[in-house]
Amino acid sequence: MTAPHLNPAVRHDMVFLFDVVDGNPNGDPDAGNRPRMDDESGQGLVTDVSLKRKIRDTIALAAGDDPRYGVFVQAGYALNPRLEASYAATGLKLGNKVSAEQAGVARAWLCDRYVDIRLFGAVLSMKNTPALGQIRGPVQLTMGRSVDPVFPMDHTITRVTQTRQEDIDKGETTEMGGKWTVPYGLYQAEIYYSASRGGQTGVDSRDLELLYRSLEMMFDHDRSATRGRLTPRGLYVFSHADAFGSAPAHRLTERVRVRRLDGTQDTVPRGFTDYVVSVDDDGLPAGVTLTKLAS
Repeated sequence: MTAPHLNPAVRHDMVFLFDVVDGNPNGDPDAGNRPRMDDESGQGLVTDVSLKRKIRDTIALAAGDDPRYGVFVQAGYALNPRLEASYAATGLKLGNKVSAEQAGVARAWLCDRYVDIRLFGAVLSMKNTPALGQIRGPVQLTMGRSVDPVFPMDHTITRVTQTRQEDIDKGETTEMGGKWTVPYGLYQAEIYYSASRGGQTGVDSRDLELLYRSLEMMFDHDRSATRGRLTPRGLYVFSHADAFGSAPAHRLTERVRVRRLDGTQDTVPRGFTDYVVSVDDDGLPAGVTLTKLAS
């Protein structure tokens, strides 16, 4: 029997907690790579795009050589040749108009080949080629938002060599740079899975299993000195009885509450031990089950 959280035929609503120590979880290129923040509240932000990038990279590793787990949006690979391959594989000709039925066949081929299209969807268009339309992904993520305000720090760093030879010839021996970090931040994101869309893209139990594994392990496969120590702190999956759902998502995700440990409210948080995570699993709506992962 399939565990409730692995059933692709029912809706799932999730809460994902993660924290950072002395790192930059998601820099803003428009602000000198400063950690993203809500300027009004001071809370840290991690975009859904950043989280999906890590999931993409990790789920391909977890799946091994399974051809069903290719990654469509992948560094170093152009998208157009991959779309062209869907034409060749399904007998369509580039430059010709395609019917809705033919486009559907090509979309189905792409969904079966690329796990990120199956989970997150994609806009399938090429220049000078009939578009294959848009695939709406069943898995949608919110931004990660820190529980408390974060205080980014800008560190001046040096290195012992120069970028340009002429600077060395002038006698310069070091070059200055900078690095942003968040001393500590606990972030919360929400993830939603639509079973009706999952049925359209072909999501199965293994896709969900690898999605959860990737959320638990993705920071271990994305280490860098810039990101510091990123750690998953909780993954809570509320599974419904059917595709429509047994309750609104917010009534379930709000059952996961994060608060400061008693006696630490007047200090700056510097670790996960400064927080208490509680989950109200009493009186869940009929048909809803809760699975706790990565906690």
